[in-house]
Amino acid sequence: MRVVQGVDGLQPALGRVFVVIGVFDGLHLGHAYLLEHLVAEAVARHARPAVITFDHHPDEVLTGQAPPLLLDPGERLERLEAAGVSVTVVQPFDEAVRQTPYDMFVERIRKGIDLTGFLMTPDAAFGFERRGTPATLTELGERDGFDVVVVPTFSLDGQEVRSSTIRNAVLAGDLATAMRLLGRPVTLTGVVGKAVDGRARLDFRLPIALPPDGDYQATVSGESVPVRIAGGAV
Repeated sequence: MRVVQGVDGLQPALGRVFVVIGVFDGLHLGHAYLLEHLVAEAVARHARPAVITFDHHPDEVLTGQAPPLLLDPGERLERLEAAGVSVTVVQPFDEAVRQTPYDMFVERIRKGIDLTGFLMTPDAAFGFERRGTPATLTELGERDGFDVVVVPTFSLDGQEVRSSTIRNAVLAGDLATAMRLLGRPVTLTGVVGKAVDGRARLDFRLPIALPPDGDYQATVSGESVPVRIAGGAV
């Protein structure tokens, strides 16, 4: 998988590209469903399936406070590649990007690649004031020659699967619900830091969603081991 730093780093050598835009925090079952459609639509157009995501959660700029993440950025890239994504653009999200109109953002993408289209859900939107909706993007695509494919939002047991729901489950210690919506166990990826009281400490580059303080059974390098979460650290 090619990792590109920002949409302005896209280059014609990437060829035809079919895109989905999103945070993709957690890579949950809803994301897996979306990426399956992305790959299928890209193949149908002889294009590369591509994800445009962000270097940190956009809420840090939009609201001044980002939620704790469900995935380390490195693990997110690994899981995107495993899902069949050929190109991932990691777009820095700052005030300038927040104020960029959707059509100008699309034009920045089109300058670097042969854009064949976008995959969206009915409630998806991007660009300044979220004006880049399926309807407005479809109109733009009819003018500029790219497709917009809209797929229904994924739901499980009648409820939409969202990162915020999983995050709340983790923070509440309901790891069973989080696992069901993720489609896999909750994972923590960090760097082993200085030992405390004879126990290895795991440090994180960005705030990560952790369950409440307590003792948990975890799998580390294939081996089941006890871990303790205390004071927001592992």
